[in-house]
Amino acid sequence: MENKKLPYRIERLPVIYPYHLRAQNMIQIGDLVYYGPSPEFYGVGEVLNVIDRYAIVDFRGTGSLNIHKDAFDLRYLIPIHQLNLSHLLKEM
Repeated sequence: MENKKLPYRIERLPVIYPYHLRAQNMIQIGDLVYYGPSPEFYGVGEVLNVIDRYAIVDFRGTGSLNIHKDAFDLRYLIPIHQLNLSHLLKEM
């Protein structure tokens, strides 16, 4: 696997598993989110659509797996702005 420079400081985001209380979030279209169990795999993405318990997220290849779009159960997605985590993504 290629070790590329990611545009965000994803390694600083907290790992949050789907059974954790912080994983119970209201997610809406347009929210910036990350994949809670492994932030570095998918990166940071924008929610494009929410259908029932699932969301379509556009990661634009920001993670180490270079994935662009994927569908997730809402419990796996952590909103960056609601948990006030955006300061963790900035370069020091």
